[in-house]
Amino acid sequence: MKPRLIVCSELYYPDESATGYLLTRIAEGLSEDFAVRVLCGFPTNKGGRAERREERNGVTIERCASTRFDKNVVIPRSINVLTVTLSIFWKAMRQIRAKDSVLVVTNPPTLPFAAWAACWFRRARCYLLIHDVYPEVLIVTGLVRPSSLLARVLGWCHRKLYRNMDVIIVLGRDMHRLVMRKVQPSEPHIALITNWADLEEIVPSPRKKNRFLEKLDLNDKFVIQYSGNLGRTHGVELILEAAKLLREDPTVHFLVIGSGAKKEWLEEGVRRERLANVTLLPPQRRPELPDVLNACDVALISFVPSMAGVSVPSRMYNIMAAGKPIIAAADVGSEIALVVNEERIGWLIPPGRPDMLVETLQRAKLDSEGLREMGRRARAAAEREYGLDKVLASYRTLLGSASVQPGLPGF
Repeated sequence: MKPRLIVCSELYYPDESATGYLLTRIAEGLSEDFAVRVLCGFPTNKGGRAERREERNGVTIERCASTRFDKNVVIPRSINVLTVTLSIFWKAMRQIRAKDSVLVVTNPPTLPFAAWAACWFRRARCYLLIHDVYPEVLIVTGLVRPSSLLARVLGWCHRKLYRNMDVIIVLGRDMHRLVMRKVQPSEPHIALITNWADLEEIVPSPRKKNRFLEKLDLNDKFVIQYSGNLGRTHGVELILEAAKLLREDPTVHFLVIGSGAKKEWLEEGVRRERLANVTLLPPQRRPELPDVLNACDVALISFVPSMAGVSVPSRMYNIMAAGKPIIAAADVGSEIALVVNEERIGWLIPPGRPDMLVETLQRAKLDSEGLREMGRRARAAAEREYGLDKVLASYRTLLGSASVQPGLPGF
């Protein structure tokens, strides 16, 4: 009989957000070795239309009812977080058995506490997969003041949570350092397992044949692309300011694809400034991703300051798979900065410096051979280090470790 694995996540198939997609691939990839059951919410990008219970690719999916208000507004989103957490907890208490392994992700941030409580009652092992570190992510986005009582309470709660987990999984070296500061070295085991590139689906393709560039009439432009979440942790302001500085240069164009809390702000800024050198598109369907990621000369990943260790951009690996150089507007010491510098696949600039972004773009535009060489190195690094098979092997080893026993310390 296969060992049982329970996956708890608000987002799962058919939700196409990064979290939903990543958890789906992990769960399905482990289904040959484990009896996998997923407890999740209803999809947010399908109008909630999905079966309450279904079997897909060897995984049993159980969806839990919750409110589905606007996720880009703080109070409605908070209500969604509370209801989906309670709903998944209720189902987890009925589904989890002694000696099960439970994998829970930090989306929403209340869910790990509910999963841990269910594991405590049921004597199951609890593995925490950290996508965002709290309360730091709330502090850097300005939602919580660092000296506030709320920040102190959240910090205390998450330190206790981390110390009571059987295993913590982090996505990067910077995150490993940050989490280590929150726990005692002799307490939870911390495993570093990165996200991955979809190496078979996403491959480098000729720019001149790209249908996105043809459709948008950008074949004769030097295109810098930002593709992904336009949320509070991302330095969207950098794009607008750099586009303003380059408005008189007809050769450079910004292609922005995504959605999030800052999307409307960016759209309004582009309209107000009448920037003809910026094209904004909504998120594209995942089957379109190979064409989308190849529709540029260089890719931009931009964070707000102080994000090192707080989050690791999953899109980085697919950009590398497409063989595109990366301009990283990120903190020194962050995982993306380390990868870009170690693999020599792009440039690192400080967050919030549009002048440095413009200078970098102007240099890159004049070095076509350098761009091609960076792209080749990016693809090679993705194949060598960031394949899904390698990631799944790490999860199998971790989840199958006999040395990890259910822990029942007091919270």
